[in-house]
Amino acid sequence: MDNQSPFEQFEELRIDASGKLFLAEAAKWTTFLAILGYIGIGFMILAAVFMMFVGASMSSYNSMMPMGGGMVFSLVYLVIAALYFIPVNYLYRFGSNMKTAVNSNNQASLTKAFEYLKSHYKFIGILTIVMMGLYILAIIAGMFMGIAGMGNIR
Repeated sequence: MDNQSPFEQFEELRIDASGKLFLAEAAKWTTFLAILGYIGIGFMILAAVFMMFVGASMSSYNSMMPMGGGMVFSLVYLVIAALYFIPVNYLYRFGSNMKTAVNSNNQASLTKAFEYLKSHYKFIGILTIVMMGLYILAIIAGMFMGIAGMGNIR
């Protein structure tokens, strides 16, 4: 009879041939999506630079645009690009480590790949919670502003 607890049995987890094929295909798709993410980040940075220069030139022509309007939008785009870089980088590292693990049967690369996948989902989960909190705050602020605005109508 086996004296190992259910938790100790996970140390003996093995990946069969079909599991390797699935992981290899997942690694290809995650690498593809990460490369698309890097391209998207590049476009965000280009848009930020474009808005920085166009916004600065438009501020002298349009009195509605504040002096730093282009700079504000540029900074927002750069912050979004920086936030987007972190999970995309984790995804790319997962894909490259998984390819190495599957091709060379390297246990250390497999473990590192799963660590990057965990970090990717952890970051996305925390970012989702933060964004949901911001949405809730925006809805509450909108409700208060609506109530305050109704008091001014007479």
